Formats: sequence, structure tokens, C-alpha cells
Amino acid sequence: MLRRMTALSAVVLCAGKGTRMKSKKAKVLHAILGKPLCAYPLKRALELGATSVVPVVGHQAESVEKEVRALFPQAPLTFALQREQRGTADAVRSAEEALKGFSGRVLILYGDVPLLRKETLASLLAAHDAAGGVLAMVTTVLEDPTGYGRVLREGGRVTRVVEQKDASPEQRAVKECNAGIYSVDAAFLWKALAEIKPNNAQGEYYLTDLVELAAKQGPVGTVVADATETAGVNDKVELAARAKVLQRRINDAHMRAGVTLHDPDTTFIEEDVVVGSDSEVGPGVSLTTGSVIGEGVVIGPGCVVSASTVADGSVLKPYSVLEEAKVGVRNVIGPFARLRPGTELAEDVHLGNFVETKKAQIGKGSKANHLTYLGDARIGAGCNIGAGTITCNYDGVNKSLTELGDGVFIGSDTQLVAPVQVGDGAYVGAGTTVTKNVPPGSLAVSRAPQVTKEGWVAAKKARRAAKGG
Repeated sequence: MLRRMTALSAVVLCAGKGTRMKSKKAKVLHAILGKPLCAYPLKRALELGATSVVPVVGHQAESVEKEVRALFPQAPLTFALQREQRGTADAVRSAEEALKGFSGRVLILYGDVPLLRKETLASLLAAHDAAGGVLAMVTTVLEDPTGYGRVLREGGRVTRVVEQKDASPEQRAVKECNAGIYSVDAAFLWKALAEIKPNNAQGEYYLTDLVELAAKQGPVGTVVADATETAGVNDKVELAARAKVLQRRINDAHMRAGVTLHDPDTTFIEEDVVVGSDSEVGPGVSLTTGSVIGEGVVIGPGCVVSASTVADGSVLKPYSVLEEAKVGVRNVIGPFARLRPGTELAEDVHLGNFVETKKAQIGKGSKANHLTYLGDARIGAGCNIGAGTITCNYDGVNKSLTELGDGVFIGSDTQLVAPVQVGDGAYVGAGTTVTKNVPPGSLAVSRAPQVTKEGWVAAKKARRAAKGG
């Protein structure tokens, strides 16, 4: 008979120091595709509907908690502290107070195992239901199981797990290994953890002892996962290897959904990035979390798009950088453009090479094609901004707004000293410093008048000749 438990919590072990990382930073905070290692198992637990998630912290506990809370500000997180490193069972036991009163199923995960799939964990929960016992576990089969705890069975049923250092030669020949990932009934979990003793070669409290205790109460459910999925991270070589697997997994999913990646090996797309079908992504591109790319978008080589939206049909030419920007439909950006936070572009906007924007709202069809800085600006539709134009938005104390109406023409090498307004249809001559509002339909010019001296070159040469030069 199948049991259904609607309540699910998770404990994610994040307390380890990670000595082999050779770093001052806690292991679980090392990044893989833009997020710390621990973000991935935490997110999987939340995706499965865990109503309470308990990260168990230890080394650099404050730093880990601060970063995790920033990543999951709305998540039901309760942090637990493992004061001493006394083994995995002791780490899980540290979460008991945080889950006091919870009567359901507890998922046990690890902060340094980033590749575990949601689908595998869903299968684990289903295996727990199907077995009808108090525990289910993830196992993996390895050709060389050296170093891993072996899963021992009798008549096909799991009886216990024995660690490598405690295993007999016969037991070491077993290739089914424990991944250390469990679904456990809460009531059984806390009672069993109290019974575990450090009677092993390491003198630690092994979480694997749960399996033997659970097997005495009923069948232990199992689900077999690929070894790549359950692999942890112990040093920076393994960190890079796991990142490469995740990169390929994400990129393959996008390509199967209709996105063209010209060089998947050099394309870095973080989890949760959305890319529409028929879009093309060039080599060396990075798309970070929070970015949404529409359909039919072309992103050239070397572009970096961070937490930005790019609407349908737009083109990002090579080596453009977008940070928290909103790009409308059919825009053409770059090459070598930089759109900083607060940039909002309407449709058919063109921003060319070495154009930088910040807190700039630019209207339909407006263009700034060369060497321009537009900061704290509100620009209307159909404007033309000449090369070398800058908005002088900062006076050393305050930042002020520059406003251009519709159809404004700004000549090259113009300085717009904010706060200033240029009305609809106005023209500003090249080389002008605008310090006063320009009424609609007006021409503003502030440069000194040109002086032309005809015959000046010949006269200069004659004077030099007369001096014997």
C-alpha cells in the first residue's frame, strides 16, 4: 500500500570547510556558473515544494547565511549551526530544533553536490512511497567504487551501508554505492540519529547508519542515479569539471528548444535564463540569471548580458555588455556598447560602438551611433545623438536629469549639462555646451565663431624663408 506524505522539508549540509579548495572562502560559496555551489541543492528542494529548508552551516556560518539569504530572499529558510565537525549524522542532528514539530518527510542533501536533478529527487520521493518504509536513498553504480560507502543487500533488499574503511574485501567488491541522499520520515530520523554511535574507523557519527536502522523497520526504497549527478566538489579541479557538465546540460536544453549556439563549449548560460526560439548566440557569450532573451534575437561573440531583457528581433553586436537593462524589439546595439542599470530602450533604437547608457530612457527610433555617454537621461522618439555627445549628469554632489523631446537633433561633440531640457524638434549645433533649456523648434549653438585667414599658410612660409629657416 502506497503512502502519501504531503509535507516535505529539507536539510542541506553546508558546514564543511573544504580544506582541499585551498581557499579562504567556505567551500559551498565557490561559484559554479554564477551561483555558489549550495544554491543548486537548495533550489532543488524548493522546486520540490519543501515548506521548510534548513541549511546546516558551520565554517564561515555568517557569510554562508548572508549569501544564501540574498539568493533566496523569499524562501522558507531556517539556518542551523553545527558547532563541531563530528560527521554527517551530527550535522543533520543540528537541524532537529529547526524542524521541531514537523511531521512529514525530510530530504537530506549536500551543499557541494550541484548536479543533482529535480527529476531524480522526485523519483526518490516516489521510491519512498512505493517501498512503504521509513527511508529511501539514492545509489549509484561505479566501475571503481574506491572510497565510497557500499550498499549491501540480501535477497535484493537493502540491509545497510558500509564505509570503505570499515568494509571487508568482499564488501569492497560491491559496485553499488551510497550517494548519501535520503528521504526520511521525520519521526524516525530524530529517534534514529539519537541511537547512532561513532563506532567506526573515523570515530565519527555516520549518517549511513540510518540505513541499517531503517531496514529493520521495513523496505528501504532506492533510486539509481548517474554518477555524474551525485558527484561532489572537493577541489577546484572538480569545481571546473562540474561546471562544464552543468554548462553542457543547460546549453543542450536551449538548443533542443530551438536556440542556435554557434559554439556551445564557450557559451555560458546560467540557470533560469530564458532564450526564445530562433535566437542565435555567438561564441564567448555569457547570459546570467534574470536575463530574458526574446525570439529571433542575434547575440554576437563576446557579449555579456546580466539580468537584462532583450526583446524579439534585436541584435547585440560583438562585445556589448548589458547590466540590468531593458532592450525593446528590433534594437541594434553595439559593437562594444555598454548598457548599465536603469537603461530602458523602446523599439527600433540604435546604439552603436562605444556608446554607454545609465538610467536612460530612450524612445522609439532614436539613435546614438558613436562614442556617446547618456546617463540620467530621458530621450524622446526619433532623436539623433551625434558622436562624442555626453550628458554631464553629476556635479560632484547630485545627479540630475537631461530631457530631450521628440525629433531632437544633437550635433557631434555636444555636452548637455544637467539639469537641462531640449524641446521637441530642436537642433543643437556640433561642439555646443548646453547649459540652458532649448525651446522646441530652436537651434542652440555656443561655440566660438570660426575665423578663416586666407593666404595664411603662404605668408607663414614666406616669413620663415626671410629668416633663413
